[in-house]
Amino acid sequence: MPQSATLLPELALAAETGARWIAGVDEVGRGALAGPVTVGVAVLDLADPAVERETGVLAVLDGVRDSKLLTPKARQRWAPVIAEEAPAVSVQHSAPERIDTAGISSALQEAGLAGLRAVEQRLGHPVDAVIVDGSHDWLTGGSSARVHAMVKADARALSVASASVAAKVERDALMERLAVEHPGYGWESNRGYGSAVHRAALVEHGATVAHRRSWNLGTDRLAAPRGA
Repeated sequence: MPQSATLLPELALAAETGARWIAGVDEVGRGALAGPVTVGVAVLDLADPAVERETGVLAVLDGVRDSKLLTPKARQRWAPVIAEEAPAVSVQHSAPERIDTAGISSALQEAGLAGLRAVEQRLGHPVDAVIVDGSHDWLTGGSSARVHAMVKADARALSVASASVAAKVERDALMERLAVEHPGYGWESNRGYGSAVHRAALVEHGATVAHRRSWNLGTDRLAAPRGA
């Protein structure tokens, strides 16, 4: 079984910067053909006395991993625990039409910054540091010294893994609702990604309003409304 994420990366960052409140940020749906791109933000308090500083374990979240490493059932089990135990959590979506007009990078940035504002509003104060998953700061483009990019942060850092789970569960639920509105594309299982079933439906039926029309979908047709 994959190792759980811990607070060791956050604690190492705190040792360098003095940070206490750290926000982990992760995205879901970047490569999908349909549906929004979704960004989760989860804040953890490194001064929490329950944090085991030598191991980085926070018992109430011990077992949280990158959402890709958890089963759907495990993600559903952990999402409400994360919402309850983390001092602040936010999930923000950027719609397909926004992706089409602004581009995926800007859409991601807008959703991420909205999530960061939401958690800081809930906390009542700014976070001290932010960890984004990846090799570069896609959240602010390198303009903020408090943002730190970390490769595989979703697997290593508990704050980012928690954000990953929150975002994945909420986006999956949204895609299941969209699958009812637009049957035949398999979104209840492929979540809008380019599976064989999804691509075959695009060829047969065309693109829907929930598709990213600026992307290479293999069709220029707009699907007829449901029931038409």
